Amino acid sequence: MSFVEKRDVFRPESGEAPFGIEEIFFSHTDDRGIIKSGNFLFQKISHYSWDELLGAPHKIIRHEDMPKGVFHLLWQTIQAGKPMGAYIKNRTKDQLEYWVFAVVLPYNGGYLSVRIKPSTEVLNKVVKLYSGALEKEKDGTHSAAESSDYIVAGIQEMGFSDYAAFCSHVLAQELSSRDALLKRSASTSKDRFQSMLNAASDLQEETAGLSQAFEAIGTIPTNLRVIATRLEAAGGAISVLSQNYWAMSQEISGWFNNFVADPRSDFAKIRDTIDECWMLHCTARILHEAATDFERERRQLGTIETDTEKKSLDQLATEQTALANKGLKKIAEEAERIATAITVMRRYISGLSMTRVMCKIESARLPRGGDSLSDIIEQLGAFQGTINRQLGTIENMSRNIQSMAQTLIQEQNGGVAS
Repeated sequence: MSFVEKRDVFRPESGEAPFGIEEIFFSHTDDRGIIKSGNFLFQKISHYSWDELLGAPHKIIRHEDMPKGVFHLLWQTIQAGKPMGAYIKNRTKDQLEYWVFAVVLPYNGGYLSVRIKPSTEVLNKVVKLYSGALEKEKDGTHSAAESSDYIVAGIQEMGFSDYAAFCSHVLAQELSSRDALLKRSASTSKDRFQSMLNAASDLQEETAGLSQAFEAIGTIPTNLRVIATRLEAAGGAISVLSQNYWAMSQEISGWFNNFVADPRSDFAKIRDTIDECWMLHCTARILHEAATDFERERRQLGTIETDTEKKSLDQLATEQTALANKGLKKIAEEAERIATAITVMRRYISGLSMTRVMCKIESARLPRGGDSLSDIIEQLGAFQGTINRQLGTIENMSRNIQSMAQTLIQEQNGGVAS
């Protein structure tokens, strides 16, 4: 039994191509960008026949308003094996136009682009940004690579740390907006990922404050040694204790900076990992929906093997979820590592406390000069109190991030719909 394809009742002669908020479409290319397959909506919206699409370069639907910098950034990202999201303006065969938010990722030796209709205000900001990039490309001031840098700089001016953060946040916003317009239940994952990012930012700020506290304490052992020198023979014990205190505080500071503060450490990359997991999670959700819709279409798609394509989409969605879970597990492990490390740091601080107590005992024995020494000992006490409070805060934040990561893993294992 053959299926008769339903034709459009109305298609405007100019302006925007028909593309509903409920619709989702995809296309599959080889590694050079040559179209190999797609779903019916891709063909319908483009208004080309399958004979015209299959084997054609994907830029057949590219709109001239799109700056080359976007595609430069796109190829850099997907050739590195990572998914990328972008607002893209396309043109149909009959010269209509339409905007999409596209997620592009490696797929079966080539690439897959899956698109939804944008519905947030972010698009308006991106249109202005693209316009500026295109103008610089046309007047020869910017190459494609320079245009890419211009776009990333514009994204950062919007408040995003980098393009990857922009992708994850905006895709989540677009999906939430789409859910609301389609009167679907709100997703819990968006709030959870955002909360985890906020917690990671707070954690990094707190650890930066702890690092600064260690730097600030650096002058106190020096002052102790100066006072000990003035006390001559009576200050010998104080001099030794100040040296011990300095050595211990330097050891703690060095350990902390290597373990946590170093930008190359896993801890410093927590935010990037969260953004990456968020992007993978959203991508998996789109792919699952695309696969489900593709199965329902039951359309004649030229020479495309629909069963094989549908299975590949489902498999790709499962792979994205697995990658997201792997990243979330890494985040949970890193948060646990930090919380456990706090125990080690507290042992160091206990050592400092003992040295401070001994300083206090020695100062009580001194016939003179005790007032200045007492002031420094009080400073040491205040410093250690601050450190202990910060360590407690960092431990609580780490446990919070660990808990949120584990919850997201459980939700994803229970179904992408969350």
